[in-house]
Amino acid sequence: MTFFIYDSFSREKKKFEPINSNNIRIYACGPTVYSYAHIGNARMSVVTDLLVRVLKTIYSNVKFVSNITDIDDKIIEASISSGKKIQDITEKFHEIYNNDMKSLGVNKPDVQPKATDHINEMIEMIKSLVEKNAAYVVDQHVLFDVSKYKYYGKLSRRTKEEQIAGSRVEVAGYKKNPEDFILWKPSKKNEPSWNSPWGEGRPGWHIECSAMSEKCLGTPFDIHCGGVDLRFPHHENEIAQSCSLIGNDCKPDKFSKYWFHNGFVTVNGEKMSKSIGNIQLVNDILKKYSGNVIRLSLLSSHYRQPMDWSEKILDQSKKTLMRFNKTLEENGVKKKDNNIMKNPHMSEFLEALYDDLNTPKALAVLNGWFEKLKKKDLPNDLIVHLIESAINILGLNLKEEKNNSENVINENKKKVIEKMIEDRQIARQNKDFKKADEIRDKLKKMNILIDDTTEGTKWILND
Repeated sequence: MTFFIYDSFSREKKKFEPINSNNIRIYACGPTVYSYAHIGNARMSVVTDLLVRVLKTIYSNVKFVSNITDIDDKIIEASISSGKKIQDITEKFHEIYNNDMKSLGVNKPDVQPKATDHINEMIEMIKSLVEKNAAYVVDQHVLFDVSKYKYYGKLSRRTKEEQIAGSRVEVAGYKKNPEDFILWKPSKKNEPSWNSPWGEGRPGWHIECSAMSEKCLGTPFDIHCGGVDLRFPHHENEIAQSCSLIGNDCKPDKFSKYWFHNGFVTVNGEKMSKSIGNIQLVNDILKKYSGNVIRLSLLSSHYRQPMDWSEKILDQSKKTLMRFNKTLEENGVKKKDNNIMKNPHMSEFLEALYDDLNTPKALAVLNGWFEKLKKKDLPNDLIVHLIESAINILGLNLKEEKNNSENVINENKKKVIEKMIEDRQIARQNKDFKKADEIRDKLKKMNILIDDTTEGTKWILND
Protein backbone atom coordinates (compact mmCIF):
# COMPACT_ATOMS: atom_id res chain seq x y z
CA MET A 1 0.00 0.00 0.00
CA THR A 2 1.03 3.62 -0.60
CA PHE A 3 1.16 6.38 2.00
CA PHE A 4 -0.36 9.73 1.03
CA ILE A 5 0.52 12.94 2.86
CA TYR A 6 -0.92 16.44 2.65
CA ASP A 7 1.97 18.76 1.87
CA SER A 8 1.34 22.18 3.45
CA PHE A 9 3.79 23.83 1.06
CA SER A 10 1.98 22.85 -2.16
CA ARG A 11 -1.36 22.50 -0.32
CA GLU A 12 -1.95 19.20 -2.04
CA LYS A 13 -2.28 15.61 -0.92
CA LYS A 14 0.63 13.71 -2.45
CA LYS A 15 1.97 10.22 -2.74
CA PHE A 16 4.80 9.97 -0.22
CA GLU A 17 8.03 9.35 -2.09
CA PRO A 18 10.96 9.35 0.33
CA ILE A 19 14.34 10.75 -0.53
CA ASN A 20 15.84 7.41 0.51
CA SER A 21 13.44 4.57 1.34
CA ASN A 22 16.11 3.02 3.58
CA ASN A 23 16.45 6.18 5.67
CA ILE A 24 13.23 8.11 6.37
CA ARG A 25 14.00 11.36 8.23
CA ILE A 26 11.46 13.49 10.11
CA TYR A 27 11.89 16.70 12.12
CA ALA A 28 9.42 18.43 14.45
CA CYS A 29 9.71 21.73 16.30
CA GLY A 30 9.60 20.80 19.98
CA PRO A 31 8.60 22.79 23.08
CA THR A 32 10.11 25.88 24.66
CA VAL A 33 10.61 24.57 28.19
CA TYR A 34 9.62 27.40 30.52
CA SER A 35 6.21 26.13 31.68
CA TYR A 36 3.81 23.19 31.48
CA ALA A 37 2.72 21.88 28.07
CA HIS A 38 -0.86 22.68 27.02
CA ILE A 39 -3.20 20.54 24.95
CA GLY A 40 -2.19 22.35 21.75
CA ASN A 41 1.42 21.26 22.31
CA ALA A 42 0.17 17.75 22.99
CA ARG A 43 -1.79 17.58 19.73
CA MET A 44 1.36 18.20 17.70
CA SER A 45 3.27 15.57 19.68
CA VAL A 46 0.53 12.94 19.44
CA VAL A 47 -0.17 13.31 15.71
CA THR A 48 3.54 13.40 14.87
CA ASP A 49 4.06 10.29 17.01
CA LEU A 50 1.26 8.60 15.03
CA LEU A 51 2.88 9.68 11.75
CA VAL A 52 6.14 8.02 12.81
CA ARG A 53 4.33 4.86 13.98
CA VAL A 54 2.42 4.55 10.69
CA LEU A 55 5.52 5.09 8.54
CA LYS A 56 7.26 2.35 10.54
CA THR A 57 4.64 -0.12 9.29
CA ILE A 58 6.00 0.54 5.78
CA TYR A 59 9.67 1.42 6.21
CA SER A 60 12.26 -0.37 8.31
CA ASN A 61 14.33 2.70 9.18
CA VAL A 62 12.54 5.86 10.33
CA LYS A 63 14.52 8.49 12.25
CA PHE A 64 12.60 11.14 14.19
CA VAL A 65 14.21 14.27 15.65
CA SER A 66 12.40 16.86 17.78
CA ASN A 67 14.25 19.65 19.53
CA ILE A 68 14.05 21.33 22.93
CA THR A 69 14.29 25.14 22.98
CA ASP A 70 16.07 25.95 26.24
CA ILE A 71 17.11 29.54 25.50
CA ASP A 72 14.40 32.06 24.64
CA ASP A 73 12.91 35.37 25.78
CA LYS A 74 10.07 33.55 27.58
CA ILE A 75 12.54 31.43 29.52
CA ILE A 76 14.51 34.51 30.56
CA GLU A 77 11.28 36.22 31.66
CA ALA A 78 10.32 33.14 33.70
CA SER A 79 13.73 33.19 35.36
CA ILE A 80 13.46 36.87 36.27
CA SER A 81 9.90 36.59 37.61
CA SER A 82 10.58 33.43 39.65
CA GLY A 83 14.10 34.25 40.78
CA LYS A 84 15.20 30.77 39.66
CA LYS A 85 18.19 29.88 37.49
CA ILE A 86 17.45 29.36 33.80
CA GLN A 87 18.97 25.89 33.81
CA ASP A 88 16.82 24.85 36.78
CA ILE A 89 13.68 25.99 34.94
CA THR A 90 14.52 24.36 31.62
CA GLU A 91 15.66 21.05 33.12
CA LYS A 92 12.53 20.85 35.27
CA PHE A 93 10.06 21.52 32.45
CA HIS A 94 12.01 19.41 29.97
CA GLU A 95 11.52 16.43 32.29
CA ILE A 96 7.86 17.26 32.96
CA TYR A 97 7.19 17.59 29.23
CA ASN A 98 8.71 14.20 28.47
CA ASN A 99 6.82 12.57 31.34
CA ASP A 100 3.52 14.12 30.25
CA MET A 101 4.02 13.01 26.65
CA LYS A 102 4.99 9.51 27.82
CA SER A 103 1.65 9.39 29.67
CA LEU A 104 -0.04 10.12 26.32
CA GLY A 105 1.73 7.19 24.66
CA VAL A 106 4.17 9.44 22.78
CA ASN A 107 7.49 7.72 22.14
CA LYS A 108 10.54 9.82 22.88
CA PRO A 109 12.22 11.08 19.66
CA ASP A 110 15.24 9.15 18.44
CA VAL A 111 17.17 12.37 19.01
CA GLN A 112 16.01 15.27 21.20
CA PRO A 113 18.66 17.99 20.75
CA LYS A 114 18.80 21.02 23.04
CA ALA A 115 19.42 24.46 21.56
CA THR A 116 22.16 25.35 24.07
CA ASP A 117 24.15 22.29 22.98
CA HIS A 118 24.25 23.56 19.38
CA ILE A 119 25.29 27.21 19.70
CA ASN A 120 28.52 26.59 17.78
CA GLU A 121 26.58 25.11 14.86
CA MET A 122 24.30 28.16 14.86
CA ILE A 123 27.26 30.55 14.86
CA GLU A 124 28.88 28.72 11.94
CA MET A 125 25.61 28.81 10.01
CA ILE A 126 25.20 32.55 10.65
CA LYS A 127 28.81 33.21 9.59
CA SER A 128 28.14 31.42 6.29
CA LEU A 129 24.97 33.44 5.70
CA VAL A 130 26.90 36.69 6.25
CA GLU A 131 29.66 35.52 3.89
CA LYS A 132 27.05 34.69 1.23
CA ASN A 133 25.54 38.17 1.61
CA ALA A 134 22.23 36.67 2.77
CA ALA A 135 22.63 38.32 6.20
CA TYR A 136 24.12 41.57 7.48
CA VAL A 137 25.58 42.91 10.74
CA VAL A 138 24.36 46.08 12.47
CA ASP A 139 25.23 47.15 16.04
CA GLN A 140 26.23 43.60 17.11
CA HIS A 141 22.99 42.27 15.64
CA VAL A 142 22.98 39.86 12.70
CA LEU A 143 19.84 39.94 10.57
CA PHE A 144 18.67 37.81 7.68
CA ASP A 145 18.04 39.87 4.54
CA VAL A 146 14.65 38.63 3.34
CA SER A 147 15.02 40.42 -0.02
CA LYS A 148 17.94 38.11 -0.89
CA TYR A 149 15.89 34.88 -0.81
CA LYS A 150 13.81 34.38 -3.93
CA TYR A 151 11.19 32.08 -2.43
CA TYR A 152 10.50 33.87 0.84
CA GLY A 153 6.79 33.73 1.71
CA LYS A 154 5.96 30.71 -0.48
CA LEU A 155 5.07 28.41 2.44
CA SER A 156 2.67 30.78 4.19
CA ARG A 157 1.64 32.60 0.97
CA ARG A 158 1.59 35.92 2.80
CA THR A 159 1.90 39.31 1.16
CA LYS A 160 4.82 41.54 2.13
CA GLU A 161 2.48 43.57 4.38
CA GLU A 162 1.26 40.40 6.11
CA GLN A 163 4.84 39.25 6.58
CA ILE A 164 5.70 42.49 8.39
CA ALA A 165 2.55 42.39 10.53
CA GLY A 166 3.01 38.71 11.44
CA SER A 167 6.68 38.92 12.38
CA ARG A 168 7.49 38.35 16.05
CA VAL A 169 10.42 40.74 15.90
CA GLU A 170 9.73 44.41 16.56
CA VAL A 171 10.48 46.61 13.54
CA ALA A 172 13.79 48.27 14.38
CA GLY A 173 15.38 51.27 12.69
CA TYR A 174 18.53 49.37 11.77
CA LYS A 175 16.71 46.86 9.54
CA LYS A 176 17.17 47.10 5.77
CA ASN A 177 13.68 45.65 5.32
CA PRO A 178 10.93 45.65 7.97
CA GLU A 179 10.44 41.88 7.56
CA ASP A 180 14.13 41.02 8.13
CA PHE A 181 14.62 38.83 11.20
CA ILE A 182 17.21 38.31 13.91
CA LEU A 183 19.85 35.59 13.64
CA TRP A 184 22.02 36.83 16.52
CA LYS A 185 21.60 39.59 19.09
CA PRO A 186 23.64 41.02 21.96
CA SER A 187 22.65 39.79 25.40
CA LYS A 188 21.46 42.21 28.05
CA LYS A 189 22.99 42.31 31.50
CA ASN A 190 22.51 39.04 33.42
CA GLU A 191 21.16 37.26 30.31
CA PRO A 192 22.85 34.07 29.02
CA SER A 193 25.48 34.85 26.42
CA TRP A 194 28.02 33.16 24.18
CA ASN A 195 31.10 34.52 22.47
CA SER A 196 30.73 35.12 18.74
CA PRO A 197 32.39 37.10 15.91
CA TRP A 198 29.78 39.82 16.60
CA GLY A 199 30.35 40.04 20.34
CA GLU A 200 28.77 38.39 23.38
CA GLY A 201 25.20 37.46 22.61
CA ARG A 202 22.66 34.75 21.91
CA PRO A 203 20.89 33.29 18.87
CA GLY A 204 17.50 34.26 17.52
CA TRP A 205 14.76 31.64 17.75
CA HIS A 206 14.53 30.68 14.08
CA ILE A 207 18.17 29.70 13.53
CA GLU A 208 17.93 26.97 16.19
CA CYS A 209 15.87 24.50 14.16
CA SER A 210 17.85 25.10 10.98
CA ALA A 211 21.07 24.25 12.81
CA MET A 212 19.72 21.26 14.74
CA SER A 213 17.90 19.65 11.81
CA GLU A 214 21.02 19.97 9.66
CA LYS A 215 23.23 18.50 12.41
CA CYS A 216 20.92 15.61 13.35
CA LEU A 217 19.35 14.68 10.00
CA GLY A 218 21.21 16.41 7.19
CA THR A 219 19.31 18.21 4.44
CA PRO A 220 17.15 17.72 2.60
CA PHE A 221 15.10 15.48 4.89
CA ASP A 222 11.67 14.01 4.23
CA ILE A 223 9.09 15.65 6.49
CA HIS A 224 9.05 18.77 8.68
CA CYS A 225 6.27 18.79 11.31
CA GLY A 226 4.74 21.42 13.56
CA GLY A 227 1.59 23.26 14.52
CA VAL A 228 -0.05 25.44 11.89
CA ASP A 229 0.78 28.50 14.02
CA LEU A 230 4.49 27.92 13.28
CA ARG A 231 4.05 28.15 9.52
CA PHE A 232 4.83 31.87 9.72
CA PRO A 233 7.24 33.23 10.68
CA HIS A 234 9.16 30.29 12.14
CA HIS A 235 9.00 27.74 9.35
CA GLU A 236 9.16 30.37 6.64
CA ASN A 237 12.38 31.66 8.20
CA GLU A 238 13.84 28.18 8.59
CA ILE A 239 13.42 27.62 4.85
CA ALA A 240 15.01 30.97 4.00
CA GLN A 241 18.05 30.40 6.24
CA SER A 242 18.73 26.80 5.29
CA CYS A 243 18.18 27.24 1.56
CA SER A 244 20.20 30.47 1.38
CA LEU A 245 23.24 28.49 2.52
CA ILE A 246 22.94 26.74 -0.84
CA GLY A 247 21.92 29.77 -2.90
CA ASN A 248 19.35 32.49 -3.51
CA ASP A 249 17.64 30.35 -6.17
CA CYS A 250 17.59 27.21 -4.00
CA LYS A 251 14.05 25.83 -3.91
CA PRO A 252 12.44 25.12 -0.50
CA ASP A 253 12.29 21.35 -1.08
CA LYS A 254 16.09 21.31 -0.74
CA PHE A 255 15.45 21.81 2.98
CA SER A 256 12.39 19.58 3.55
CA LYS A 257 10.50 17.64 0.90
CA TYR A 258 7.11 17.69 2.70
CA TRP A 259 5.54 19.97 5.32
CA PHE A 260 3.13 18.46 7.87
CA HIS A 261 1.06 20.91 9.95
CA ASN A 262 -1.65 20.10 12.49
CA GLY A 263 -4.62 22.41 13.13
CA PHE A 264 -5.34 24.75 16.03
CA VAL A 265 -6.93 23.66 19.29
CA THR A 266 -9.62 25.90 20.77
CA VAL A 267 -11.41 25.43 24.10
CA ASN A 268 -15.21 25.60 24.05
CA GLY A 269 -15.00 27.70 20.90
CA GLU A 270 -12.39 30.16 22.17
CA LYS A 271 -8.67 30.47 21.54
CA MET A 272 -6.56 29.42 24.52
CA SER A 273 -5.37 32.53 26.33
CA LYS A 274 -3.96 33.45 29.74
CA SER A 275 -6.19 36.53 29.82
CA ILE A 276 -9.29 34.37 29.38
CA GLY A 277 -7.92 31.76 31.78
CA ASN A 278 -8.83 28.80 29.57
CA ILE A 279 -5.39 27.28 28.92
CA GLN A 280 -5.69 23.51 29.27
CA LEU A 281 -2.47 22.07 30.70
CA VAL A 282 -1.77 18.41 29.98
CA ASN A 283 -0.53 17.92 33.53
CA ASP A 284 -3.85 19.15 34.94
CA ILE A 285 -5.95 17.02 32.57
CA LEU A 286 -3.93 13.93 33.58
CA LYS A 287 -5.20 14.40 37.13
CA LYS A 288 -8.71 13.61 35.93
CA TYR A 289 -8.29 11.49 32.80
CA SER A 290 -5.81 8.81 31.78
CA GLY A 291 -3.24 9.43 29.07
CA ASN A 292 -5.05 6.91 26.83
CA VAL A 293 -8.27 8.93 27.08
CA ILE A 294 -6.45 12.15 26.17
CA ARG A 295 -4.64 10.50 23.26
CA LEU A 296 -7.82 8.99 21.84
CA SER A 297 -9.54 12.37 22.18
CA LEU A 298 -6.75 14.06 20.20
CA LEU A 299 -6.97 11.41 17.48
CA SER A 300 -10.77 11.53 17.23
CA SER A 301 -10.68 14.34 14.64
CA HIS A 302 -8.49 14.66 11.55
CA TYR A 303 -5.15 16.24 12.47
CA ARG A 304 -5.45 19.04 9.88
CA GLN A 305 -8.84 20.21 11.09
CA PRO A 306 -9.26 22.76 13.91
CA MET A 307 -10.22 20.97 17.13
CA ASP A 308 -12.52 22.34 19.81
CA TRP A 309 -11.41 20.79 23.11
CA SER A 310 -13.97 20.00 25.80
CA GLU A 311 -14.73 17.57 28.59
CA LYS A 312 -17.45 16.11 26.37
CA ILE A 313 -14.77 14.75 24.01
CA LEU A 314 -12.81 13.34 26.94
CA ASP A 315 -15.86 11.69 28.49
CA GLN A 316 -16.82 10.12 25.16
CA SER A 317 -13.28 8.75 24.70
CA LYS A 318 -13.34 7.37 28.24
CA LYS A 319 -16.60 5.52 27.54
CA THR A 320 -15.17 4.17 24.27
CA LEU A 321 -12.07 2.80 25.98
CA MET A 322 -14.13 1.24 28.77
CA ARG A 323 -16.27 -0.48 26.13
CA PHE A 324 -13.16 -1.66 24.26
CA ASN A 325 -11.67 -3.03 27.48
CA LYS A 326 -14.83 -4.87 28.51
CA THR A 327 -15.27 -6.48 25.09
CA LEU A 328 -11.64 -7.65 24.93
CA GLU A 329 -11.75 -9.01 28.48
CA GLU A 330 -14.72 -11.15 27.47
CA ASN A 331 -12.96 -12.46 24.35
CA GLY A 332 -9.52 -13.87 25.07
CA VAL A 333 -7.11 -14.88 22.30
CA LYS A 334 -5.77 -18.41 22.19
CA LYS A 335 -3.65 -18.15 19.08
CA LYS A 336 -2.13 -15.13 17.35
CA ASP A 337 -1.31 -14.67 13.67
CA ASN A 338 2.26 -13.51 13.11
CA ASN A 339 1.31 -12.20 9.67
CA ILE A 340 -1.65 -10.14 10.89
CA MET A 341 -0.40 -6.97 9.14
CA LYS A 342 -0.74 -8.77 5.80
CA ASN A 343 -4.21 -10.06 6.56
CA PRO A 344 -6.79 -8.71 4.05
CA HIS A 345 -9.05 -7.60 6.92
CA MET A 346 -6.25 -5.31 8.17
CA SER A 347 -6.02 -3.43 4.87
CA GLU A 348 -9.15 -1.30 5.45
CA PHE A 349 -7.72 0.05 8.71
CA LEU A 350 -4.28 0.65 7.25
CA GLU A 351 -5.66 2.29 4.12
CA ALA A 352 -7.42 4.85 6.31
CA LEU A 353 -4.18 5.75 8.11
CA TYR A 354 -2.18 5.65 4.88
CA ASP A 355 -4.59 8.26 3.52
CA ASP A 356 -2.98 11.25 5.28
CA LEU A 357 -3.66 9.80 8.77
CA ASN A 358 -7.44 9.68 8.44
CA THR A 359 -7.98 8.73 12.08
CA PRO A 360 -11.80 9.24 12.10
CA LYS A 361 -12.08 6.64 9.33
CA ALA A 362 -9.58 4.31 11.03
CA LEU A 363 -11.53 4.52 14.31
CA ALA A 364 -14.74 3.77 12.42
CA VAL A 365 -13.11 0.58 11.07
CA LEU A 366 -11.99 -0.30 14.60
CA ASN A 367 -15.50 0.21 15.97
CA GLY A 368 -16.84 -1.97 13.16
CA TRP A 369 -14.56 -4.78 14.25
CA PHE A 370 -15.95 -4.60 17.78
CA GLU A 371 -19.44 -4.96 16.35
CA LYS A 372 -18.31 -7.99 14.32
CA LEU A 373 -16.84 -9.45 17.50
CA LYS A 374 -20.19 -9.16 19.27
CA LYS A 375 -22.04 -10.71 16.32
CA LYS A 376 -19.41 -13.45 15.89
CA ASP A 377 -19.06 -12.52 12.20
CA LEU A 378 -15.40 -13.60 12.18
CA PRO A 379 -13.34 -16.04 14.29
CA ASN A 380 -12.63 -14.55 17.74
CA ASP A 381 -8.88 -15.06 17.59
CA LEU A 382 -8.60 -13.27 14.25
CA ILE A 383 -10.73 -10.26 15.06
CA VAL A 384 -9.26 -9.75 18.56
CA HIS A 385 -5.78 -9.87 17.07
CA LEU A 386 -6.84 -7.33 14.40
CA ILE A 387 -8.18 -5.05 17.13
CA GLU A 388 -5.08 -5.36 19.31
CA SER A 389 -2.78 -4.67 16.35
CA ALA A 390 -4.78 -1.59 15.32
CA ILE A 391 -4.85 -0.25 18.88
CA ASN A 392 -1.07 -0.70 19.09
CA ILE A 393 -0.53 1.27 15.85
CA LEU A 394 -2.70 4.08 17.25
CA GLY A 395 -0.42 4.17 20.32
CA LEU A 396 -3.16 3.22 22.78
CA ASN A 397 -2.51 0.70 25.53
CA LEU A 398 -5.68 -0.94 26.78
CA LYS A 399 -3.77 -3.26 29.13
CA GLU A 400 -2.61 -0.23 31.09
CA GLU A 401 -5.86 1.71 30.75
CA LYS A 402 -7.49 0.12 33.79
CA ASN A 403 -4.47 0.82 36.02
CA ASN A 404 -4.08 4.33 34.64
CA SER A 405 -7.74 5.08 35.30
CA GLU A 406 -7.35 3.99 38.89
CA ASN A 407 -4.42 6.39 39.31
CA VAL A 408 -6.40 9.37 38.04
CA ILE A 409 -7.30 11.69 40.89
CA ASN A 410 -11.03 11.92 41.50
CA GLU A 411 -12.78 15.14 42.54
CA ASN A 412 -12.94 14.24 46.24
CA LYS A 413 -9.21 13.52 46.44
CA LYS A 414 -8.50 16.66 44.45
CA LYS A 415 -10.42 18.72 47.04
CA VAL A 416 -8.40 17.09 49.85
CA ILE A 417 -5.11 17.92 48.12
CA GLU A 418 -6.09 21.51 47.46
CA LYS A 419 -7.24 21.94 51.08
CA MET A 420 -3.86 20.62 52.28
CA ILE A 421 -2.09 23.09 49.99
CA GLU A 422 -4.27 25.92 51.34
CA ASP A 423 -3.45 24.88 54.94
CA ARG A 424 0.24 24.82 54.07
CA GLN A 425 0.01 28.32 52.61
CA ILE A 426 -1.63 29.61 55.79
CA ALA A 427 1.07 27.92 57.88
CA ARG A 428 3.77 29.61 55.81
CA GLN A 429 2.10 32.99 56.19
CA ASN A 430 2.04 32.41 59.95
CA LYS A 431 5.73 31.42 59.79
CA ASP A 432 4.82 27.94 61.06
CA PHE A 433 7.35 26.32 58.77
CA LYS A 434 7.37 23.04 60.70
CA LYS A 435 3.67 22.50 59.92
CA ALA A 436 4.20 23.60 56.32
CA ASP A 437 6.99 21.04 55.90
CA GLU A 438 4.84 18.31 57.49
CA ILE A 439 2.06 18.99 54.97
CA ARG A 440 4.56 18.92 52.10
CA ASP A 441 5.85 15.53 53.34
CA LYS A 442 2.31 14.14 53.58
CA LEU A 443 1.61 15.26 50.03
CA LYS A 444 4.82 13.65 48.85
CA LYS A 445 3.73 10.33 50.39
CA MET A 446 0.51 10.68 48.35
CA ASN A 447 2.73 11.01 45.22
CA ILE A 448 1.87 14.70 44.99
CA LEU A 449 4.73 17.08 44.23
CA ILE A 450 4.25 20.81 44.79
CA ASP A 451 5.94 23.82 43.20
CA ASP A 452 5.74 27.31 44.70
CA THR A 453 5.52 29.81 41.82
CA THR A 454 4.75 33.51 41.48
CA GLU A 455 1.26 32.47 40.36
CA GLY A 456 0.68 30.36 43.47
CA THR A 457 1.42 26.76 44.42
CA LYS A 458 1.13 24.24 41.58
CA TRP A 459 0.86 20.51 42.15
CA ILE A 460 1.45 17.49 39.95
CA LEU A 461 0.85 13.76 40.27
CA ASN A 462 4.23 12.03 40.35
CA ASP A 463 3.23 8.69 38.81
